[in-house]
Amino acid sequence: MDASSARVHAIGQTEINWDKLDKTKFYVVGAGLFTGVTVALYPVSVVKTRLQVATKETLERNAVAVLRGILKTDGVPGLYRGFGTVITGAIPARIIFLTALETTKVATFKMVETMKLAEPTQAAIANGVAGMTASLFSQAVFVPIDVVSQKLMVQGYAGHARYSGGLDVVRKVLQSDGIRGFYRGFGLSVMTYSPSSAVWWASYGSSQRVIWRLLGHGEELQEAPPSNWTIMSVQAAGGIIAGATASCITTPLDTIKTRLQVMGHEKKTSVRKVVRNLIAEDGWTGLYRGLGPRFFSMSAWGTSMILTYEYLKRLCAKDE
Repeated sequence: MDASSARVHAIGQTEINWDKLDKTKFYVVGAGLFTGVTVALYPVSVVKTRLQVATKETLERNAVAVLRGILKTDGVPGLYRGFGTVITGAIPARIIFLTALETTKVATFKMVETMKLAEPTQAAIANGVAGMTASLFSQAVFVPIDVVSQKLMVQGYAGHARYSGGLDVVRKVLQSDGIRGFYRGFGLSVMTYSPSSAVWWASYGSSQRVIWRLLGHGEELQEAPPSNWTIMSVQAAGGIIAGATASCITTPLDTIKTRLQVMGHEKKTSVRKVVRNLIAEDGWTGLYRGLGPRFFSMSAWGTSMILTYEYLKRLCAKDE
């Protein structure tokens, strides 16, 4: 048996392609599983967002101080401001994302297989293209949700307006800016999330292959497939590597985007002004505000998400 067959035998057993999934079960069960992951990690997003919009006059200048401030003024519910809006929009956005991700990945893999590249390189290209494509498709739904939820996250903080709920935000955005107000920062969102998604999925796909090779899989035919524990450990490690890589590369764009999206209509600004203000306040390190929470969020979310996602795929695989 040749090396390529051995790799398929060893590594292929750890992956389940789109055509082998029960789509209805995949979407229904996935909505519940990912909602649970979002509940667990949502507070980190609130802390990150507040750090990114903090001004010189704001007392809370680090993640711990922001967390204490939220708990002191609003208690635990303060860590879930905007959560209802996010969950409402996340389900259709995630359906779009996962469908585009899996279908694009399969198509791209077929294209790169003819290039005779190393397997980690093939995985990086296919996963990266799929991640970027999926992000582009889902941004149309995600950005308006992002705008509303972030306004709720920072309401009353550092001079930002207060709202009675998500519908109040929607009404005021429509009054002040019309539909365009929901797509404030859309270009930056595409520039942030699409490359971030591409880097994340490319890092995840390629790092998995490298780890499997380091463990001795893929070089020779394995008599027995890897255990579930081994598969989960490799996937978790890939998620951590991917989250760390993506957060370090894309945090400056995320900081600028967040500031643009939470500005009230009375504070018209531009990317150039936001960058200038951040540098004036903290130097170039100002562009990396919230890196700690974002690093943790992307690594924790990435690991939790990918383990949940891969478990979901195993759960929804069609019987052979």
